[in-house]
Amino acid sequence: MAPKQIDDKPKDECGVFGIYAPLEDVSRLTYYGLLALQHRGQESAGIAAADGKSLQLHKGMGLVTDVFTKEKLADLKGDFAIGHVRYSTTGQSTLANAQPLLSSSSTPNIALAHNGNLVNSFKLRKRLATKGVKFETTSDSEVILKLLTGTEAQFSPELLAQVFTQVQGAYSVLVLTENQLVGARDPHGVRPLCLGKLKRGSYVLASESCALDTIGAQLIRDIKPGEIIQITQKGLRSINISAEQQRLCVFEYIYLARQDSKIDNQLVNEVRRSFGKQLAREVNIDVDLVIAVPESGITAALGFAEEKQLPFREGLAKNRYLGRTFIQPNQRQREREVQLKLNPVPGLLAGKKVAIVDDSIVRGTTCCQIVKMLRKAGAKEVHFLVSSPPLRYPCYYGVDVSSQQQLIAARKSISEIKNHIGADSLHYLSVEGMLLALKDNGHRVCKACFNGEYPITIPDTLSC
Repeated sequence: MAPKQIDDKPKDECGVFGIYAPLEDVSRLTYYGLLALQHRGQESAGIAAADGKSLQLHKGMGLVTDVFTKEKLADLKGDFAIGHVRYSTTGQSTLANAQPLLSSSSTPNIALAHNGNLVNSFKLRKRLATKGVKFETTSDSEVILKLLTGTEAQFSPELLAQVFTQVQGAYSVLVLTENQLVGARDPHGVRPLCLGKLKRGSYVLASESCALDTIGAQLIRDIKPGEIIQITQKGLRSINISAEQQRLCVFEYIYLARQDSKIDNQLVNEVRRSFGKQLAREVNIDVDLVIAVPESGITAALGFAEEKQLPFREGLAKNRYLGRTFIQPNQRQREREVQLKLNPVPGLLAGKKVAIVDDSIVRGTTCCQIVKMLRKAGAKEVHFLVSSPPLRYPCYYGVDVSSQQQLIAARKSISEIKNHIGADSLHYLSVEGMLLALKDNGHRVCKACFNGEYPITIPDTLSC
């Protein structure tokens, strides 16, 4: 297993991008799309392209810019392509698990890219293994691929719909053959997937609309929960399978998605600002200024400061060129990693009562160091504000919070967390306030990480 990042943040499993664009350089456009989705996964990247006769694939470990060169992109020719960036939540961080996954044993050849997590993958893998199916990866995505290729029927959207009757969990899936691109979303729509148009007859599928903007495509709409989209030379076809009540992962709005993306007709930036405004209505504190944990807490902090009519200042400078930082062998080295990444702005905080806003607290590993930094910089008081509710339950749908023991709010009260991080006060946004800011009555988003109410049944073998 690769070392996990030091950031006290939930990590999404991956991002997907697919395109049909005749007479365009689809591999380069996919490369640009993956760059826009890089925040969704930094462990590996891959692109598969189809020219009507065969599939070509290149993937590797690392960032998109590490994996691809001009020469590699030039080898990926065709009118269709899919791409993937990965952060592992199921399966090890190895090249074998990098996506897209390619099966050359089927007719036609199939490449698959998946964002999400199957809660019954162990059961399905065991069943397939008893039938002699050989697995080459530890990824749950390969289970979908094996189910697709384990039949004599040729691939079609209808075959994909049949496979989805066997799998349970969260998935946004792209499938590429020599002459078609198919995208699908699970019946609850837990993980995001949107449709865009590049020009007449050219279409794009992506985890987030920011990837469409990057290549100049126009957002058409989100793929509906339970919907399958087929894109061929003849055009676009929509197939609806059994859809359930939508349960989009609320952490897309809180942290996972890029702030310039639009999900379900709501701009992520505006939602995060609304979280901050609502938090300001719920919290009564006396402070001199508002700062944020960069960069994920900035938008909510701006909303908080605006609602409270307080000055917002950039009190923490972030080293933008540090790259990925990983957990080190001892506590002192971990502290140094945080100090390398963030540094208080000298003189700004001296003698001030400071409100610092972040989007979430998962493990509580960095909050202590941040509070210490602010006090060392002369802050008179430090009030820690969180623009989401306390995380008390693990996620099984594709976010890397798989154990309740990882969650500080599952083990400690808010008062105990406040003392643990050394803040003068600690305030979270309420679940009701979060839904109010989302203009949601509680039936559109998955909030299981806050209340333990899982929309998709979790097997006993997985639950904590």
